Amino acid sequence: MVVQHRGNRRPGYLLAAGVFAVGMAGTTLPTPLYGLYQEEIGFSELIVTVVFAVYAVGVITALLLAGNQSDQVGRRPVILVALGLSAASDLCFLFQDGLPLLFAGRLLSGFSAGLLSGAATAAVLELAPPNRRTRAGFAATAANLGGVGCGPLLAGVLAQYAPEPLRLPFVVHLALVALACIPAWLLPETVAHPRRRPRWHPQGMALPPEVRGVFPSAAIAAFAGFALLGLFTAVAPSFVAETLHVHNLALSGAVTFSAFLASTLGQSLTSRIGARRSLPVGCLTLVVGLLLVGASLLVEALALLLAGALIGGLGQGLAFRAGLTAVGEAAPSKHRGGAISAFFVVAYAGIALPVVGVGALTLALGLRNAGLVFTVVVTVLALCVGLYLLYRPPVPTATSERGE
Repeated sequence: MVVQHRGNRRPGYLLAAGVFAVGMAGTTLPTPLYGLYQEEIGFSELIVTVVFAVYAVGVITALLLAGNQSDQVGRRPVILVALGLSAASDLCFLFQDGLPLLFAGRLLSGFSAGLLSGAATAAVLELAPPNRRTRAGFAATAANLGGVGCGPLLAGVLAQYAPEPLRLPFVVHLALVALACIPAWLLPETVAHPRRRPRWHPQGMALPPEVRGVFPSAAIAAFAGFALLGLFTAVAPSFVAETLHVHNLALSGAVTFSAFLASTLGQSLTSRIGARRSLPVGCLTLVVGLLLVGASLLVEALALLLAGALIGGLGQGLAFRAGLTAVGEAAPSKHRGGAISAFFVVAYAGIALPVVGVGALTLALGLRNAGLVFTVVVTVLALCVGLYLLYRPPVPTATSERGE
């Protein structure tokens, strides 16, 4: 059951979205810095993708084991714990002296993102009045991916133009997290009668019946879109440096940021196009972006990589917000946090599995050819899902309990 906060609700959901964005920005701060870590510590491209995948493992673990906790203890406590984990991740990177603390930092960052993804998304949706629900859906997804996109841009600019490139980005983010704790503490609680000491029941991937009609196609579309984002947050900086011979860290971070900026734009268009049409249109737009990424590797053109980031990000944003909206609206209020968390489990699997595959293939085929194999596989997946959704759009299996 969700509490109705009739008064002063609009500032609540905007504050929640801002806190969400700050927390998620920390998850991608290391993206343009991996090359510097390779020089300082000495490890292969496969290790880069494994370090990145540890983050996804942390996300999925948190979602599976605690993704429904905010439905029981409340949104606000879970958000505050997630911010604490994000701060702990920053400290690991500040004091790292080798791979162990890099792995620990990425794992803690994954735990933070896993908790935030379900709890903060639900909080943003529930703090909005009914006439702002569409805008709140955009605010939640924009805060998620927009925050993730700002991480590489912030780290890249600081690493390129400021001192202490491997530490200053995390000092700045640590300060932002400390500031974000203030509005997070002041957020109204939207869960009625939260239990302070609930019995812990890991949710796994159990879904309420109301969601099962929309979940499979929406989640697979999210998997394909997050695979593209995973490529840009894990190995795109290496593509830019080694294949395209561009060594400016700020530019490398900007390329990654462009994919998430385009995703945010795609999310803003979803309400105009409609969720049912946005899912297939987003998948097919994603296909075009993936083809451009592949072409950029073939001809070694930064402009094509940037175009692929923009068009692919646009398609990812359309499909992601449409899928998240469909799942969130279909889920009963008392299971909404858990259903949203299950959606993110599949999405983050799309970040981890293909990207580690690229890292492994790099050892045998080289970075360029591994990237080409990746684009072919994910293109086929996105094309199949897009064509399927054109003919069989997702339909809820039952009327959901809105709790509004």
